[in-house]
Amino acid sequence: MENNITTLHQWKRVALVEESVALPNGKTITHTTISHPGAAVILPIKHNGEIVVVNQFRPSLKKWLIELPAGTLEAQEPIESCALRELEEETGYSAESLIPMGQVTPMAGFCDEIQYLFVAKGLRRTQRYSCDDDEVLEVLSLTIDTLEQKIISGEVTDAKTIACLSKAKLCGYI
Repeated sequence: MENNITTLHQWKRVALVEESVALPNGKTITHTTISHPGAAVILPIKHNGEIVVVNQFRPSLKKWLIELPAGTLEAQEPIESCALRELEEETGYSAESLIPMGQVTPMAGFCDEIQYLFVAKGLRRTQRYSCDDDEVLEVLSLTIDTLEQKIISGEVTDAKTIACLSKAKLCGYI
């Protein structure tokens, strides 16, 4: 069956697309998806064990969120390069080592985005690059206990941050 995809709207590297999809039960439906190139999420761990996070204003929610540094893949960009680029752009740190932890699918009901999770160690301060026009953020360092308490209290609600921290703990990286 031919898969006709119609782009309904495009913004930056994200698009709203509509296509015919054959389901496993034999039915064919028209499905609308947010098409996203994927993103890297980085858990930067300083030499003293603190986690580098960003407090970022999110225009969609009209509020500030404490979250791990992350960013969207550029066209043909290797995932590890994206992670290192975003780490430096958003926090002003580079990493000696980048440990891949797999991926999460944050919104599978309506978006094809895959978020690739990394632990960054051996951090070194660098010159912070300029952020995107819609990025307003400040860099913070939190202990793991403080970050976990902020998750428990509901002060940290960002799903990629909670998922990446949880995966790092389960894998024994922190």
